[in-house]
Order: sequence, then structure tokens, then C-alpha cells
Amino acid sequence: MDRWKGRVALVTGASVGIGAAVAKELVRYGMKVVGCARDVEKIQKLAEECQSTGHSGVLVPFKCDLNNEEEILSMFAALKAQHNGVDVCINNAGLAHPESLLNGNTSGWRNMLDINVLALCICTREAYQSMKERSVDDGHIININSMSGHRVVPSTDVHFYSSTKYAVTALTEGLRQELREAKTHIRATCISPGVVETEFAPRLYRDNADKAAASYSKFKPLEAIDVANSVTYVLSAPPHVQIGDVQMRPVEQLL
Repeated sequence: MDRWKGRVALVTGASVGIGAAVAKELVRYGMKVVGCARDVEKIQKLAEECQSTGHSGVLVPFKCDLNNEEEILSMFAALKAQHNGVDVCINNAGLAHPESLLNGNTSGWRNMLDINVLALCICTREAYQSMKERSVDDGHIININSMSGHRVVPSTDVHFYSSTKYAVTALTEGLRQELREAKTHIRATCISPGVVETEFAPRLYRDNADKAAASYSKFKPLEAIDVANSVTYVLSAPPHVQIGDVQMRPVEQLL
């Protein structure tokens, strides 16, 4: 990770869970991390924690609603003006609504597409353009995917969500191919965790606390730091190594 010291990383959805853990780890390794989310106060508290711990990097909170393309473009403009641009883009932000395919609400489907797919694509495009205009040839784009992007579990609550994660799987491979065609050494990676104990289930089942708790009680789930460690593993790979997809899940998780 030494070669990333002092360089700029963008982490979306950095206020809680995996995003917060990733941001904190990258700061620990000396990176300048721009963490974005709608709830910027939580990122400000995390930034203070990083500073008090004495990490060599710095966390810069940035308020951004990924539902809004104009806000995303404004964020990248600010990244350029204040930090010259971005060298690493961690597309972590994602969400799910319990909307089945037969009876789901269109608004829930649209929100999942907007955040899990379109915002990811917009951030990827803008990050690449930032790297290209500065002749950054060793940048990295990492998409926090899910095992739901590789198999469909028998639960109507996450079937549409799973389709958005299958899209992330395809988009990451398509991105790798386009980067190769562009004759750049910028790399693209997917990290696909299984069950991770975060705010994901409580938000998915916001009206059913028992169901949310049950999501993490059947076996020991992964922790956010486990996924963050996978991010640093990917970033630490030698420049000639392309890690396409890291699939990880709890030992006791069946699917």
C-alpha cells in the first residue's frame, strides 16, 4: 500500500458499514480519502476519529446525494478543484428494498437502479475521466458488489436487488475490457461479499426488527472490516495483476 500514500480515493456511502470501514482503512494507510454520503455528519465524526487516532492519511467528508447526477458531477468538480482529481474510486454505496417482482413498487425498483447501477456508472465514468486527463495510468476502480450478483437466493425480498448486483458483475467485466481497449493500466475489480453485519438488513426490513435481526443470527456473518481488508488486498496487488472478482462469504453460509 506504500505507493498509495498521499493519493486520493473516493469512497461512496462512507457514513456507515462497509464504506466507513473502507474509508478508515485507506486513511490508516496514508491516503487522502473523500468520503461521500447524504449523512455527512457521520463522516465528520469518523474523520475526527481518524485524526485523533493519528492515522497518516486524512478523511474529507463530502455531502452528496447519489440519486442526483448534478450533485455527483459537482462532487467530481470539487475533487478536481480541491484535490486535483481521484486516483482510486470505491463504488460502495448500495441499497435494497423488499420489493418482489410480482408485487413490487416501481419507486423501490427505480431507487435500487439509480443507486446500485446508475450512480455507480456515473462515478466510474467521472473517475476514469479524472485519471485520463491527468495521465494517471495506475488508478483503480473497485465496485463493492455482492454474492447476490452471482446467484439468486429463494427470497422474494431481494430478487430485484439481485438483478442490480448481476448488473454490477457485468459492468465490472465490461469496464475491464474497455480499459484494456483504451490501452491503460487502470484496473477494475469487483468485491462480492455474502452476509455482512451492517445496517443493510435493518434498512431492508425497517418495519420488521425481528426479521432484520434474524438475518445475522443464523451464523457468524462477515464484518465490515473483512471487506475493507479485501479492498486493501486488491489495491496492494502488483501492477501487472488484475483481480477481477473477490467472492467472500461466512464459512457457514450455504448460498
